[in-house]
Amino acid sequence: MPGGRLTQADRQQIALGLADGLAYAEIARRLNRPTSTITREVMRNGGPTDYRADLAHRATQQRTHQRRQAAPTRHKASAQPYGRDTAAVRDYQETLTTVFVTSGVPRMMARVLACLYTTDSGSLTAADLAQRLQVSAASVSKAITFLESLDLVRRERDQGRRERYVVDDDLWYQSMIRSARSNDEFIETARKGVDVLGRGTPAAARLENAARFLDFVSEALIRAAEQGREVLYTRSDSAGTPAESEAHQSDL
Repeated sequence: MPGGRLTQADRQQIALGLADGLAYAEIARRLNRPTSTITREVMRNGGPTDYRADLAHRATQQRTHQRRQAAPTRHKASAQPYGRDTAAVRDYQETLTTVFVTSGVPRMMARVLACLYTTDSGSLTAADLAQRLQVSAASVSKAITFLESLDLVRRERDQGRRERYVVDDDLWYQSMIRSARSNDEFIETARKGVDVLGRGTPAAARLENAARFLDFVSEALIRAAEQGREVLYTRSDSAGTPAESEAHQSDL
């Protein structure tokens, strides 16, 4: 990627761009950086309204110092299977975290979700998450409670009766259904407002149109989720296990 690490001058330009109301993509273009770099920089340092260049630069220096001190332990703890590059996986996990954050998930919850999604088993215990993310068990518990309320993770117990937190394919379906149904209360309330405000009046028409629109979209979303649910369990013909891929390469 162009430019290497962000400098203090880069961060000052980011702050000025945010103050001017520029989009992340425009700030990135002016600095000749990937948009994801700018997005990640802003979201990990207070967000677009609270970003401060000097504080962001100081926080980055502190994180770098902490990583260097903890590097031997973390390297051992995060050894990757299938010959994956540990640094590349860590960077990707941070990128995925940023994507979750920009979609509205709080950062700690986004870190837990990204950690689970980049684990082959798709499940980890609270102790696993606390060790991998270098956070307290209380932080993990709070994050899991939030994610579970959105149907983004579920709990199960393993043979040792330990509680594990799981992400699996069906959670996408459950989350989609929940999202579609989240409009039901507004739709019902809007339709009651039509009678209160007087059918045919501008205010009532506005509420009725909103209710009809959301009702249509919700039902269409539910139908699409039902029809597409099997996609979650259909394996692509081009996909293979890492072992199969290596065997294929050795045959060439």
